[in-house]
Amino acid sequence: MEKKNLRIVFMGTPEFAVGSLQRLVENGYNVVAVVTQPDKPVGRHASVLRPSPVKEYALAHGLPVLQPLKMKDEHFLEQLRSYHADLQVVVAFRMLPEVVWAMPRFGTFNVHAALLPDYRGAAPINWAVINGETLTGVTTFFLDHDIDTGRIIAQRQFPIPDDADVEYVYDGLMQLGAELCTDTVDLVLSTDGNAPSQPQQESDAHHAAPKIFKETCAIDFTLPAKRIYDFVRGLSPAPGAWCLLTPRDANAPAQVLKIYKTAKTHESTAGGALVSSAPDCKAANTHDQPTGVEVGTLKAENRRLFVATVDEWLEIVELQPAGKKRMTARDYLNGFQHPEHFLLK
Repeated sequence: MEKKNLRIVFMGTPEFAVGSLQRLVENGYNVVAVVTQPDKPVGRHASVLRPSPVKEYALAHGLPVLQPLKMKDEHFLEQLRSYHADLQVVVAFRMLPEVVWAMPRFGTFNVHAALLPDYRGAAPINWAVINGETLTGVTTFFLDHDIDTGRIIAQRQFPIPDDADVEYVYDGLMQLGAELCTDTVDLVLSTDGNAPSQPQQESDAHHAAPKIFKETCAIDFTLPAKRIYDFVRGLSPAPGAWCLLTPRDANAPAQVLKIYKTAKTHESTAGGALVSSAPDCKAANTHDQPTGVEVGTLKAENRRLFVATVDEWLEIVELQPAGKKRMTARDYLNGFQHPEHFLLK
């Protein structure tokens, strides 16, 4: 069978999935339909429906689009069967029931942005950076009953530089995933649907990659500086790590502050930071550490802004005050007087 005769149904929603769909279309693969999430209500009154990036690309290239509310809906299943797919390709979509992933004669494979079995879940790119990983990658695997557990077809590695944020890793994995996607389709073709695959090696050492919520993005300044540095870049530029700018005057309200970029200084917080809320921390407030700096303390030096963590000062490089645009700390300090009167919590 030639690739122009292999009937492919593509399933995906965000921009990350567009990379693989685009590569399939531009390289002459026979994508007969696209399945994506329903349009998302946006705006103050949720009165505007925004199509997914995958839908926008599909419509621009004349591809039929299906947007089921429920994957087991009989009308949707009937539509899906009508395309007589030989293969389904899934990139950043939702969990599929067996009636869907088992439908094509060659099965369904997923392009996952991690080196499985590590980082199973909805946000593998964010969590890899948050956890300070120096290596990640992409995996193609056949779908099975449980999420991200199917037999692995192929993997490619991708190094994570220490100064990289999620945007850099996202873009790199999107391109690498697109390459692996077409290579996997070619393998399916060349083996007449019998692409070799290996079961995942289960290990207690692998990390989870659950969906990220607003609460997930709150910065904990009682952690070491390196952990906070990785946490910030693991959420930058979206959804963005945040904290509360809290006046030492208890009568004044706190304000939300998003932090997009930090820099390590390797400058110790003298005597260990004081952490009244962390009794198990070695740097907690004790009689042995009278010179300590309170965690979250701010200071400005030479038009640069620093915050005290449990072990070192961390420079805040880019941030966004509530109701304002993203800016450099230097610009922020033009209108922010006496940072020592505030704490970050």
